[in-house]
This record gives sequence, structure tokens and C-alpha cells, in this order.
Amino acid sequence: MKKKIIFIVGPTATGKSKAAIRLAEKIKGEIISCDSMQIYKGLDILSAKPSLRERKRIKHHLMGIINPSQSFDVNKFVRLSTAIIEDIHERGKVPILVGGTGLYIDSLLNGLFQGPAKDTVIRSTLQKQAEQYGCDYLHQQLERIDPEAAHKIHPHDVRRIMRALEVYAITGQPISVLQKQRRGLLHDKRYVIRMFGLTLPRPQLYENINKRVEVMFKKGAVAEVRKILRKRTSLTFRQ
Repeated sequence: MKKKIIFIVGPTATGKSKAAIRLAEKIKGEIISCDSMQIYKGLDILSAKPSLRERKRIKHHLMGIINPSQSFDVNKFVRLSTAIIEDIHERGKVPILVGGTGLYIDSLLNGLFQGPAKDTVIRSTLQKQAEQYGCDYLHQQLERIDPEAAHKIHPHDVRRIMRALEVYAITGQPISVLQKQRRGLLHDKRYVIRMFGLTLPRPQLYENINKRVEVMFKKGAVAEVRKILRKRTSLTFRQ
């Protein structure tokens, strides 16, 4: 039989964590966080981590395991989460991935894009063009060579636009074509994957977010930020 992997996704404050805990209790599951900030220690309030009591009820993974001074990226996430999924299956339980960070989820499902290394000369040229002519100028270039990528990338997302132009300049192929060669969990025939998206009417969602922010301040969000700012933090943490 194929092994099950469950994803619970959706906007913040839709109740993903609580739904995952309830589901895990019913199906003998364990939770893997797909949140790029919950991975850090000392960021419990602002990243809305489940309470210690909730984490004792159900085992949680990739939550509060590295210091803010350490770098962490999508490559490390995919490597760690893949190993955890296999371990959970070996122990006869079901992995429930909850999040969070769209890039993490997409990279795990579809695989990582192994593009060419950065080219400093090309990057410098593109950066100068962006500064002189603006983001829209670069986005128009991308539309000419790769309409599919240009449709997906926001005209003001200069970092991703530059990367797409850089890949084309190096390889001669559109990044949208190369990205389709990725291989992730969706391509692994050992697994059956189910994804559940939670949502709420927009007024209710905004009300939930406002309430969450109020609770964060009451719990000490300001003090948490001050404590972190007294320490050295990595570039990936600051981004």
C-alpha cells in the first residue's frame, strides 16, 4: 500500500495548527511545520507556535530547532523534512505537514529547482538596469523571453525577475521550462498525498488576525523582539 502524506495549508489564522492536532490524534499522526519562522528558537509568540501543552499532545517537528544566528533555507528544509517523513512512516504513523511558507511546500511537493550558480557579472548588469530604469523594465524583458514566468512573478519582485533573466542568459532556456524538470513528493509513486486548504470569509479572517495580534502583544511580543535584536541574527532570519 502507498504511504500517506497529508498537507494542511491556508492563510494565517484559519486554524491550521488546531485542525492538524485534532487530525493527528485521530489517525496517529505527527506534525511537521512548514513555517520558515517557526523553525527558529526564541520566536514562539511572533511565529504563533502551538503551545507547549499542544506540542506535548502531538509530536511536532522542525519547530524551534535552530538559533536566529544560524542560516536556514529551503534546501535544508526539503532535506530535513524528507528524512522526517520517512522516519514517521517507519514508525507506523502519518506525517501531517502544516503551513505556512508557500516556497517550502512547493519545493517539497515539486522538488527543488537546480539552476545554474549565480553569475556576478550578469547580476551586476541587471541590478544597474533595475536602478536606472526600474523593475518594470526588467519585467518587460522577462515577458519577451519567458511569458509564463513573467505571468507568475510580480512586476515588483525584482529578486525573482533578476534570477529568471540570469538563468536564461546562462542556459539559453526559460526558467519556466527548467522548473518543470523538478522531481518532488508528487512524483514519488510510494506516496499518496492529500492536501486540505482551510479558508474563512474575509471579514472573519481579518477579525481572527486582529485578535491574534492583540494576544501576541499581551503575551509579550515586544519583549521577544527586543531579546532577539540584542543578538546577532542571520541573513535568512532577517529576510
